[in-house]
Amino acid sequence: MIKTDILIIGAGPTGLFAVFEAGLLKLKCHLIDALPQAGGQCSEIYPKKPIYDIPGFPEVLAGDLVDNLMEQIKPFQPGFTLGERAETIEKLDDGSFVVTTNKGTKHHAPIVAIAGGLGSFEPRKPLLENLTKFEDNGVAYMIKDPEVYRDKKVVIAGGGDSALDWSIFLSNVASEVTLVHRRNEFRGALDSVEKVQELKNQGKINLVTPGEIIGLNGTNSLESVLIRKTSDAKEDITLAVDAFIPLFGLSPKLGPIDDWGLEIEKNAIKVNTFDYQTNIPGIYAIGDVNTYPGKLKLILCGFHEATLMCQSAFQKIFPDKKYVMKYTTVGGVEGFDGSKKESPKAVVKAIE
Repeated sequence: MIKTDILIIGAGPTGLFAVFEAGLLKLKCHLIDALPQAGGQCSEIYPKKPIYDIPGFPEVLAGDLVDNLMEQIKPFQPGFTLGERAETIEKLDDGSFVVTTNKGTKHHAPIVAIAGGLGSFEPRKPLLENLTKFEDNGVAYMIKDPEVYRDKKVVIAGGGDSALDWSIFLSNVASEVTLVHRRNEFRGALDSVEKVQELKNQGKINLVTPGEIIGLNGTNSLESVLIRKTSDAKEDITLAVDAFIPLFGLSPKLGPIDDWGLEIEKNAIKVNTFDYQTNIPGIYAIGDVNTYPGKLKLILCGFHEATLMCQSAFQKIFPDKKYVMKYTTVGGVEGFDGSKKESPKAVVKAIE
């Protein structure tokens, strides 16, 4: 039985930052995540994708943000159960919880914080007869390492931000990039659409619109795709490729959490905005997994929610203690091992 103060389900950016805020309150955290590494979507789906709305970072790669968060929480020595999914939850007589994973690992804590992002994800797959034959043999539904496509012929299908952004990025990596979309209009950001059009004019991207992939060919691995230009049905195009990446989005699912007795609305957990607690006292939901009036699914909003959640959790764990908030610019950051990162103000005060 793994025991901790706050059990965090989900090791994405919001869950990781909750460790930091809890650590400032001297609360120990343990995280469960179905993925084999911390970072959530930022590590698993788009580690090389730039993020622009993190305060203090004009631009930061998703993977680098995770690395920075891991460094930030290091003094607080969190525990991790990775590669396992939180399956069941039991409320004990004393109000604490036991969460058991799909592999039987049990965790005990007075507070549970669900930070599972949008839940578990399944890619939306195109309806192609032999698609599964080429999965991991030329067909991929997400790009983890762009270098895999260095000097390769790549076809991307889709009309959203991911399809546009990766087409732009891979135009400087792959030997040939073809973007196929069933409409002439794209759903992504206007500047990305304009950039794709510019790269097309420069001969760096082949753009097929309106069109769709109607067939995959190859012996052991993918060798070519069949493209139908829907505006001109006279002749289908066979294009030699090394990789086909359909980026039609992901279908989020709450998974077992959906059966925990929580109040659910449109595949998200309803919370109050005082401390982001659910309808079950002691269980909180922070980040993209929750919903409330005015909710914005942004990482920075998750950071705010994690901060208030930890303050509330402290009061629940220690109802007789009064916590006086101290700014880190004054008090520094003290780890569980006694190490302390002093702030410049604190050092000056000590010298005086």
